[in-house]
Amino acid sequence: METIIVGANDSPTAAKALERAAVLAGALDARLVVVTAYGDDEVDVIGVGSDTFIVGTAQQADDFATQAAARLRAAHGVDAEGVAVQGKPDAAILDQARACDATLIVVGNVRMQGVGRLLGSVANDIAHHAPCDVYIVKTT
Repeated sequence: METIIVGANDSPTAAKALERAAVLAGALDARLVVVTAYGDDEVDVIGVGSDTFIVGTAQQADDFATQAAARLRAAHGVDAEGVAVQGKPDAAILDQARACDATLIVVGNVRMQGVGRLLGSVANDIAHHAPCDVYIVKTT
């Protein structure tokens, strides 16, 4: 079975990449892995009345990836799972692609044009270092 990795965060442009990846996974009968990267695991303690909630960036990233995968499973009928990985987005996506022996990585084209491209982009880094094919979605 083929495996498609899609890098995503909670942004409108990433939502476009998620949708395209799900369509591709459905067409190829492939497994889809939603990868969300996070930096340092910063933890906040929030008190509401007598309740205390502990919220960390790792948990938020995991929740987003898991919920995005569930949404894609429901909407497109694909085999999808969500994974949160600590690190920079490009490294997290590439590491997960290698770990899953992915056949395709799907990312958006954010910062690939204009001044942003001089600063570097996740898609550009992935395109140059991927262990498999890369599909860059026009999200802007």
